[in-house]
Amino acid sequence: MKILYGVQGTGNGHISRAREMARAFKQLGAEVDFYFSGRASEHYFDMDCFGHYQSSAGLTFVSENGQVERWKTVIQSQPSQFLSDVKGCDLRHYDVVLNDFEPITAWAAKQQKVHSIGISHQCAFLHAIPKVNESWFDRGVTRYFAPTSQQLGLHWHHFGQMILPPIVPSITQLQITNDGSVLVYLPFENVAQVQALLSRFNHVKFYCYHPCIESDFDDENICFRRLSRKGFHHRLHQCAGVIANGGFELPSEAIGLGKKLLLKPLQGQYEQQSNVAMLELMGLAQSMDNLTPASLHRWLETYSVGQVIFPDVALHIARWVLEGEWYHCDELWKHLWRQVVFPDVVSENMTENYPLTWNSHCSLLITDTY
Repeated sequence: MKILYGVQGTGNGHISRAREMARAFKQLGAEVDFYFSGRASEHYFDMDCFGHYQSSAGLTFVSENGQVERWKTVIQSQPSQFLSDVKGCDLRHYDVVLNDFEPITAWAAKQQKVHSIGISHQCAFLHAIPKVNESWFDRGVTRYFAPTSQQLGLHWHHFGQMILPPIVPSITQLQITNDGSVLVYLPFENVAQVQALLSRFNHVKFYCYHPCIESDFDDENICFRRLSRKGFHHRLHQCAGVIANGGFELPSEAIGLGKKLLLKPLQGQYEQQSNVAMLELMGLAQSMDNLTPASLHRWLETYSVGQVIFPDVALHIARWVLEGEWYHCDELWKHLWRQVVFPDVVSENMTENYPLTWNSHCSLLITDTY
């Protein structure tokens, strides 16, 4: 089976998930080509596991000072280049296209009538799940930004629907400890504002990773670090807690390691706002709308509620893809959720509307058939 895997390159969460999928397919001896879009090619790093991947500008969202700028997103898009990239994406030699919210390969598969499977957190939002401030624009983006033949959503809870657990690193060579430090990753925030907040808590050691930092330096209690996958994951395993935006992949890794979370959702991004609300409901995170000392002080006084244990979701999905029975995944769904173990606080905090159990049957979401 020949597979093309399209990956959204904006941010690092999609790429982290793709690394796990690349590892799983390699373990099974599968042939997979990768296609990335959403950032300039020179800004990718630690990409060796993807081999000779393809990349293009694609489409992405513009954010400034912690919020999405919709009009700037529209203005800075290049529709003629996007259409050209879609037309130039030749899928004749591929049996299936896997897609993590990447628009070029998704639309190319739709036009060339190649079966495509969406495997992403965004796919979960096509289901009836808790959402915060969803607009008609948000619904349109979720459905049409990267449309696929069928969808496998990823989330921290299944809500009795065909939604799988998060894809997180299943095996780590790093020891999980707690040195009292705090890992900070707020790439959409103004780094000067982040520094002003953290400097008020000089009794805490912060390790701040930010795309605007070009070289490592220390400033009192704050250690500023340039983006580095190896260094970042080392600090993630050593820290007491994580301060981040409301993405999906980093919070998934953090709760899988038993780290406490303080999250600031990107304003105007309903997915992040929904993520943070969900983790608060589950008792796995605290939130802040702004970079305020009161929110940080309150969170620093808390402790981790415990570790969420996830199975090797990437390996199970890869096996399912290679089996080719794409419209039969009830057993995949049930098998994976049986292996998820939540700390007691999650069961206590979830309302009766979202019990942590699974139904005897669920249906696969199919939004586009040929």
